[in-house]
Formats: sequence, structure tokens, C-alpha cells
Amino acid sequence: VQLVESGGGLVQSGGSLRLSCVASGTLFRVYAMAWYRQAPGKQRELVADISAEGTTNYGDSVKGRFTISRDNAKSTVYLQMNSLKPEDTAEYYCNGDGYYSDKKYFPGGAWGQGTQVTVFS
Repeated sequence: VQLVESGGGLVQSGGSLRLSCVASGTLFRVYAMAWYRQAPGKQRELVADISAEGTTNYGDSVKGRFTISRDNAKSTVYLQMNSLKPEDTAEYYCNGDGYYSDKKYFPGGAWGQGTQVTVFS
């Protein structure tokens, strides 16, 4: 599966952005999907994931501010980001075809190219 992200940009603190990730192929509906981010000098971290059935999980730093969703008809997963903070600044990556173990998401081999989100105060 190939993944293409879009929607990143420059936004003021407190603002919103919506990221999109379009997947190729016809099996999108059975894939678990996730968004990761990586800031300069930091490890890549899981932001949010969504199962094929639509169950969602969030990293502690984004709970209550970010929402992950999916549209199987469009083979697209979204990340709605509200109340953005400067510490949300990072390259955001879409991941597909992951799996769950003990309710924790593990990334699959499909990664997008990344989209930059920069939040200024």
C-alpha cells in the first residue's frame, strides 16, 4: 500500500489543521491506520491510531485536542488537530497496515512521505 499525506502547514498557537492520508489499493477498509510525528532531535512517537472497526487511541499529549477518523469509501484517514501548541511542531507521518498487541498499535511497513506542521506562538 502507498500512502500520501497532505494538509500540513504553518499555524498560530491555538489554531487548527486537518491532515489527510490517502491510501492506494482496495484493501484500505481492513487496515489499521495511525499517525506518527517526529520533531527534530526526538524519536518518532505515536499520535493516534484507528482500527479497521473504527476504534481509536491517542497519545497522552494530544488527547482531547486531536481526532483521528477514516473514510473507507475514500481510502483516507484524517487527523483533525485543534488547540495546537508549539510543541506539536513536527513532521507528521501516516502509517498503514499495522497491528495490535495487548491493545497497543504496532506500525506496519507502509509509511507516507510526511507532512510538516509548524505551530508558532
